[in-house]
Amino acid sequence: MGLPVKLRRLRIMNNAAAVLHFGQALIVVWLSRSFPVAVSGSFLKLNALTHKLEPTTSTLFTVQIAWLIAVFFLLSALFHFLIATVYNKRYNLNLLLGINKMRWAEYSLSASVMMVAIAILVGVYDFASLLMIFALTAIMNLMGLVMEIHNQSVQATNWTSYYVGCFAGAVPWSVVALYLWLGATHGSRAPTFVYWIFVSIFIFFTCFAANMVLQYKRVGPWREYVYGERVYIILSLVAKSLLAWQVFAGTLRP
Repeated sequence: MGLPVKLRRLRIMNNAAAVLHFGQALIVVWLSRSFPVAVSGSFLKLNALTHKLEPTTSTLFTVQIAWLIAVFFLLSALFHFLIATVYNKRYNLNLLLGINKMRWAEYSLSASVMMVAIAILVGVYDFASLLMIFALTAIMNLMGLVMEIHNQSVQATNWTSYYVGCFAGAVPWSVVALYLWLGATHGSRAPTFVYWIFVSIFIFFTCFAANMVLQYKRVGPWREYVYGERVYIILSLVAKSLLAWQVFAGTLRP
């Protein structure tokens, strides 16, 4: 017996998303000019003259912004491709149970790279800070996985992991907002496109959280878990595309 129409459509959506993510990764790398950013590390070093330990900063490595964009596109393309092919049977079974483990695994990587890219754009160049931003964003998304797993075994929806995830996700955005404010008040104001990125991508991140709420509250068409899954696929594609092309227009355009 063939797959239900709604699952066949989802397979088509995942295939299309894989192609669109992969294609945009190639286009961004191909069209972008070189834009390296030095990522630094801070440590204590003995001053030979004063014989005191003093904070020192040193460049650890450089990263190309275009490649960061390509990475989150390629991660999404890979996971959508796996979902549409070798993982499709398990994916469909999990959807009927109200869970998608692959989604949260992908978001924990791709969304975290997105936040690192945004942080770099506002001047967060410290490796330890970028690592923590990556980790907190990953935790935010993995809490979505915990939410879906835990609520498989309870009668009433338990929102604890959702709230923990929201808290973890709020910290990186607060850091980015702080850097924007510090630059505007004590240094140099960030380019206008960076503010547009901050507002637009923040709105999309909150839309992911809202989508989960609508699924668990079973509001309107969200009564069907598969509907929420389609929304996740669209949100992911639009958010990544919006970030990529705003960055390209602002810093990577030749």
